[in-house]
Amino acid sequence: MGNALGTVVDLNEPGRYLHWSIFTVSVANLGVIAVMVVIFGAALLLPFPHGRNTDELPDGPIPTGSSGEDSAPEATAPALPRDEQMWTARLRKRALSLLPPGKLLPDRQPAYVSSWVYVFGVATLATLGMAILSGAAIALGGVDWWHTNPVGHFFNSLHLWSVELFMAFMVIHLWGKFWMAAWRGRRAATWITGVVAFLASILECFTGYLSQQNFDSQWISTSGKDAFNAAGVGAFFNLMNFGQMLLWHVVLIPLVLVAIVGAHVLLVRVRGVAHPLEDREKGRRARKEAARREAAPWPGRMRRYDIVKEATIASVVSLVLVALLAGLLSSPDVPPVTVASWAKVAPADFLGTAASELAGTSETATYGPPYDTTSTPAGSGYVQKIGISWQMLAGVRQPINAAKTFVLSPLGKIAPTDPAVRRALATYTAASPHQQRLWAKNYMAAETHVRFVDGSPTVPAADDGPVPELLSTELTLARSGAVDADLLAQQPFYGSNFTKPLLFLEDGNYFSTKAAAEHLEGSQWGVMNETGSYPGQPWLWLYTLWYQVPGFSPSANVDLIAIYMTGVATILLLLVPFIPGLRDIPRVVPVHRLIWRRWYKEERDRRRAAEVSGGG
Repeated sequence: MGNALGTVVDLNEPGRYLHWSIFTVSVANLGVIAVMVVIFGAALLLPFPHGRNTDELPDGPIPTGSSGEDSAPEATAPALPRDEQMWTARLRKRALSLLPPGKLLPDRQPAYVSSWVYVFGVATLATLGMAILSGAAIALGGVDWWHTNPVGHFFNSLHLWSVELFMAFMVIHLWGKFWMAAWRGRRAATWITGVVAFLASILECFTGYLSQQNFDSQWISTSGKDAFNAAGVGAFFNLMNFGQMLLWHVVLIPLVLVAIVGAHVLLVRVRGVAHPLEDREKGRRARKEAARREAAPWPGRMRRYDIVKEATIASVVSLVLVALLAGLLSSPDVPPVTVASWAKVAPADFLGTAASELAGTSETATYGPPYDTTSTPAGSGYVQKIGISWQMLAGVRQPINAAKTFVLSPLGKIAPTDPAVRRALATYTAASPHQQRLWAKNYMAAETHVRFVDGSPTVPAADDGPVPELLSTELTLARSGAVDADLLAQQPFYGSNFTKPLLFLEDGNYFSTKAAAEHLEGSQWGVMNETGSYPGQPWLWLYTLWYQVPGFSPSANVDLIAIYMTGVATILLLLVPFIPGLRDIPRVVPVHRLIWRRWYKEERDRRRAAEVSGGG
């Protein structure tokens, strides 16, 4: 490895060790300790640089509030010359100007903030906390204990329902902010970070579904891979690599999501909540004046607002609701399909699929990038292109030779100890590629009349060479679980990349038939469905919608169409604050009148009272 990476010293060579008394220490460890001792000695002996940060400070105790354990946080040290040039001072000054403590933890809100719609922002944060905590609880027992342990399954149920509530509350929150036109008053960044948080949440939930390793996650990964492959990212973001999806789900995306949500909340605190919509005034000057008022601090009536109490109540209510849903409804866990279960339940389909791998006619054998360079038949839909083929540009990143990977390699493992298989493989490999494909195609035609006697296949005679012997043995291996083990053993390390077994399963009919019975197919809005009667991923409706459009659904490029259309819709959602007409919808459809109805009524009453008082 070291030489392959071009390193100067190859540390993979055998190490050297020193023995002293009862200790055995490697020279490498002694070297690290020696370097640490040298660094510590340098820190003790080398003079510390003295600059202008200290030469003008007076002698005496540390001023209250500047530093030290006894400092009062509300106090500040006396300002001294050049203090304002310090980075710390600049950052503190900027932070306090944008977000003083009164904004960070406010106890007052504008009087118009009196609608249930405002509650969903806090509810979203509370359920996000529940999702994180329940996910951490699952991690305590490992990635598989919730499949086998009732306590683990309960924690998984808590996680499922906290996520469902989190996404529901976030969408409702987004609806409310749209109809409030909450981007007004220089609050576009607040809107954009909210939308980006929603998009990150979708990706987070999607990778969560992929990480479950049950039947639903298997189907979603094999169905979703076509869209990611068409976009050229499937070569790097592999939905069928459950290990990759799990790490994205528990590490990478949560860090980004929490950071974006934090930025969104801080922006809300800095800019405040949008003012009630005013009637549209005519004239450019009048509109500019209205925009200035919307950006200015609220000058009107205020009301008490206990943010800590509201957050606590929201958290407790969310916890109780999630626990009730988890206890009463549990969570789905339909066992995954394996090559072994497929070969036992649908052996004829297994044999036909294995033969198609040898014949080079299966979906995987003709897919093209990122799996192989096979020229795809016109109209097959495996390589998609609208103007440009991102799939072809990405290239082959996960090379798979279908015949070798799914059939010949597993058989090759037992050939040394099975003379019949060894002879059949020798005959097959000695033939030309054309002859190999012809044998496989002849077998496929005869296999449609296969009969099973005591579990062993009997296929009518045909010019199919050694293929019957090979596939009969392959069926036996598959039923024993050896093919599953071999397809995972072909990769090193953790064995969490299920690309090969899932592609093999997808090439057959049994996998899709089982998915159709669970209403998971694309024509059934399958990407957003869940097994049984459980709610799935309704927040994916915009993406799934395009597969149902009659003009799009039969297209060989339907995945790219869905990606492009969803991308356009997402960009429009992000840029709502800047698009005339789109940003004016809340004024045309006055849903905001319901949100702020109490405020509008109070203002009307106050004006009438003022008019009566003035007239009297």
